[in-house]
Amino acid sequence: MQDRILILDFGSQYTQVIARRVRECEVYSQIVRFDTPAARLAELRPRGLILSGGPASVYDPGAPLPDPGIFELGIPILGICYGLQVMAHCLGGRVEPGQRREYGKGMLEVRRRECPLFRGLPKRLQVWNSHGDRLTRLPRGFVVVATTDNSPYAAVEHPGRQFYGLQFHPEVVHTPRGREILSNFVHRICGCGRAWTMRNYLEQAICEIRERVGSERVLLGLSGGVDSSVAAALLHRAVGDQLTCIFVNNGLLRAREAERVQEVFGRHFRMRLQYEDASALFLRRLRGVTDPERKRKIIGRTFIEVFEAATRKAGPARFLAQGTLYPDVIESVPIGGNPAALIKSHHNVGGLPKRMRFELIEPLRCLFKDEVRRLGEALGLPREILWRHPFPGPGLAVRCLGEVTAEKLEVLRQADAIVLEEMKRSGWYEKVWQAFAVLLPVRSVGVQGDERTYEWTAAVRVVESQDGMTADWVKLPYDLLERISTRITNEVRGINRVVFDITSKPPGTIEWE
Repeated sequence: MQDRILILDFGSQYTQVIARRVRECEVYSQIVRFDTPAARLAELRPRGLILSGGPASVYDPGAPLPDPGIFELGIPILGICYGLQVMAHCLGGRVEPGQRREYGKGMLEVRRRECPLFRGLPKRLQVWNSHGDRLTRLPRGFVVVATTDNSPYAAVEHPGRQFYGLQFHPEVVHTPRGREILSNFVHRICGCGRAWTMRNYLEQAICEIRERVGSERVLLGLSGGVDSSVAAALLHRAVGDQLTCIFVNNGLLRAREAERVQEVFGRHFRMRLQYEDASALFLRRLRGVTDPERKRKIIGRTFIEVFEAATRKAGPARFLAQGTLYPDVIESVPIGGNPAALIKSHHNVGGLPKRMRFELIEPLRCLFKDEVRRLGEALGLPREILWRHPFPGPGLAVRCLGEVTAEKLEVLRQADAIVLEEMKRSGWYEKVWQAFAVLLPVRSVGVQGDERTYEWTAAVRVVESQDGMTADWVKLPYDLLERISTRITNEVRGINRVVFDITSKPPGTIEWE
């Protein structure tokens, strides 16, 4: 059984970041709820526990607290921010509101150099704080390891029990040496090896898929995006022709999207690919519709209808595969601290009805996005698929403002293709989260050649983001913007004006609809 670090989630916005940092140390990490019974944790046989931060105060009524039995499991424990305060509170220390809140950068002074958590690190470190409460009395057996100007207990340890606490956040990029601190915990203190690699995962996943699927058939809704593409390649490696991929062309795809998917998966990987061209049906149902929410509902309902018919055509199958990722299935505590469970639902194939009685198989459900890309590389998927920008489920319908027509979609496809070509040619494509064109329902007067024109306006949208929840517009070089604008107005009939969207999220959204 591979080494495993469990992370007890107390509602921190950084819990997933902790998990990713541990995995960057080539150690498998798993997020569990803060109130998971100690007996259940023991069954998972972790080499160590990390207690995450959180927005609550340990002294508040109803504050999230762990099963006290976790401190009797006999394994190393690291508490981060609220996690440190929880540990101190449960073991007899005292936590009180701080006279001064401590947010942002701080300087950490390491006073106990023999602490293995700081092995190989300098005496002074830049760290990042985000807390209002502070530890005012250590539990018995704990000693001070490091301090900041506002915190006499910025890092503490119980040497005998291998309990450690940090008042700052080592997982964020604003603590430059934080990854080394976490590496010291998982490797030096917990004794974990470096077995969590995508090569190892690939071998393990293939064995598990073959054992579960046996001789049964599997269907997968292939969108051409990163997640479904990697899921398809993994399943095909495991079960070969027992897998049938269903690709639905809804008429709202980017330029050459349908051809590229058929070429890569059908001809290159030689997968069984069932192509369903439903573009006429989708466009007919979208005729005259301008409200964004109505567009989305029509597209969603139609997709389910088409996909359901396609599964019947594909013949009997026991399993339905989806490219669900780990962030989509983590059961977590709301940021407000309420211990009620929130589970984010996610369906790569559009939210299928319960009457479709398949067993669900999700071969990527324990992976983060960056790990999915590394797995795709190990499976031989082309880079152009693995590093594609996110694409909305409703497709170009939410980038074609107002009524969606075949004519407007073709204009938008050409403009969008130019944006992507120039972003790739300039080296900017892989530096940003998303880049695309939007066709606005706005006509304006222009002069092209010696003629007056009255054509559509295209908006160019380029943003940087970590997870799509917030985003900043990207300050592209003027010469790149000039090339994009010149090419669109010269090459795309129907557009005579290009504007650049400089709105962040919030207040705007990444997509326009």
